[in-house]
Amino acid sequence: MKVFCYSLKPFERPIMVQANHCKHELIFNEQSLSLDSAVLAEGCEAVSIFSNDDASGEVLKALHKLGVSYVALRSAGYNHVDLTTARRLNMRVANVPAYSPNAIAEHAVALLLALNRRIVESQWLMQMQDFRLDTLTGFNIHGKTVGIIGTGQIGMAFAKIMHGFGTHLLGFDPQQNPQAATIGLTYVGLEELLRQSDIISIHCPLNEHTQYMIDEPQFVLMKEGVYIVNTARGGIVRTSALIRHLAAGKVGGACLDVYERERGLFFFDHRHTILQDEEFIRLRSFKNVLITGHQGFLTAEALRNIADTTIKNLDAWERQGRSPNDLTD
Repeated sequence: MKVFCYSLKPFERPIMVQANHCKHELIFNEQSLSLDSAVLAEGCEAVSIFSNDDASGEVLKALHKLGVSYVALRSAGYNHVDLTTARRLNMRVANVPAYSPNAIAEHAVALLLALNRRIVESQWLMQMQDFRLDTLTGFNIHGKTVGIIGTGQIGMAFAKIMHGFGTHLLGFDPQQNPQAATIGLTYVGLEELLRQSDIISIHCPLNEHTQYMIDEPQFVLMKEGVYIVNTARGGIVRTSALIRHLAAGKVGGACLDVYERERGLFFFDHRHTILQDEEFIRLRSFKNVLITGHQGFLTAEALRNIADTTIKNLDAWERQGRSPNDLTD
């Protein structure tokens, strides 16, 4: 199968080549999928895309006209794909449902620890030979109440780590995870979770039900000084509301691996450009905000699992026209 791989970075190439074993003709390109770049896939049966590519209805129609029948996602999330249009065009779309829950959960914990214990600021002071501790006070995570929104594989991996810290665990999810009882996680309504939690970590998918799930009314319910951790999708939290409550001191800290307008921003070198996104500029100006550029997935194990599952999806389509990971059935 001839496959055009969009948004494929140099660090992914050797892993994809190794997983492929010369079975498919893979064309690698760092350019993102958009209406303008769809033409690059002409003559290909399939495309492979990442989470910040544009697979909206118009783009899928353009790909379909070029002969593309399969869309292989190198991600678990699929909010960037118009599945309704894909079904109407009889295009197959498959994701990588569980490439490494631990990678993202561990990154969430790393962000929380780094911000709480002022690790980045401490390193700056160390480089300047300023060894005072005046601005570096954090808090014990042990004994705190941690609210987890979304208790699937990633959320539960995060919960297990937090259980090891000796926290009181609350969870909100329409589908309760049977593992929750083994670590003492108690399911509550969203409002109760927001009111009780000292730390809130988000691990749910972005869809029509979770878009701006955390907005102005939700911030009002939260404790003074609450810490927010989001390694899921930026659109779950309204950035303007987060900024207001950071500025007012209601939110004590925000640990973010995602941003609601990260498409075209994250994964690219903007060192020689002037950023025009005023909200992002404001967000990163806070000393109590730690942002990474959607790197939670970035472990060697996760990259191998993503590549292996992507190739298996392509193999299944070529053999039998469908994959166990199809989203368009």
